Amino acid sequence: MMLNEALHIDPKRIDREILRLVKHDPDIPSDSVIGKSIAELVESGGKRLRPMMVIVGSRFGPRPSPRKTLQLAAIAEFIHAASLIHDDIIDRSDTRRNRPALHTKVGIQTAVHTANYMMARVVELLSQYSKEHDRYVQDFSAITTTQLCIGEYQQLNHRFDFDVTEEVYLEKTGNKTAQLMATCLKVGAKSSDASDAVADKLYQFGECLGMSFQIRDDLLDFTQPSEQLGKPAGSDLINGQVTLPVLYALDLPELGPKIRSLTFRSTREEIAEIVEEIRSSRVLDKVEALSDHYLDRAKTLIGDLHAYPAYRDLEHILHFFADRKN
Repeated sequence: MMLNEALHIDPKRIDREILRLVKHDPDIPSDSVIGKSIAELVESGGKRLRPMMVIVGSRFGPRPSPRKTLQLAAIAEFIHAASLIHDDIIDRSDTRRNRPALHTKVGIQTAVHTANYMMARVVELLSQYSKEHDRYVQDFSAITTTQLCIGEYQQLNHRFDFDVTEEVYLEKTGNKTAQLMATCLKVGAKSSDASDAVADKLYQFGECLGMSFQIRDDLLDFTQPSEQLGKPAGSDLINGQVTLPVLYALDLPELGPKIRSLTFRSTREEIAEIVEEIRSSRVLDKVEALSDHYLDRAKTLIGDLHAYPAYRDLEHILHFFADRKN
């Protein structure tokens, strides 16, 4: 069963809301390059994890507001999709979900402007929630303008930096992935007037989920074929990203010196050879164990929410994260 089916969420409603938000912006005609680019991003699919987290979070409050929650869910996908456009350009990745990445079709400048528009549209949409009891939605603005940018910069700044520490890696992962997932759950909860205690618990749960998700994502880059990933396998190291499998492999005497010899000038063949050696090493079990550790923490955190009917939704999300292969 697909996660959206287990959660009883129709992702097409989210997609329609995304397109509606673009259509109702008088400054961006739907037949413009930016309008068409966003429509194409929607049609290319995706898990819609973050908007679904907004919706699940909203199920923990006593006064649901479906219209508001749906818009906030669409805003979450705006943020995520824009970050992926930037990711693909920075990483020089030509594919996304087994399709050509946006910048390969419309050019880098147009792709950057599309992503920037989406981020700016987020801030514009959130500005309507100006009343005191709606201030929680400004968390999305903070994510848009600070944490994601910091995470991207940290990743870019440490390309082929084999002296980076695990602490720095985890901080980058928190900024780039975990805080957005955490904020989605919290914002969803507050949109239905959940208590601060419940919203904060969901935030912590989402933070652990996000850490596990990104660590497993880095692991899958070494264990899954390109067709499954929707991008070239081993592309993280090819792009100089020092992910957790690489960090752990650096401690192996048979692999550390080889990895440290890699530079911007290394060929894809040289890097692919080391990717294969890491894939065959014992470090991947250690990476998976840390991902599972964060999932265990997430499960423990939500023990106090057992009485809520939507607790079952959190269990579905946990199972999905534990079993994901792409």
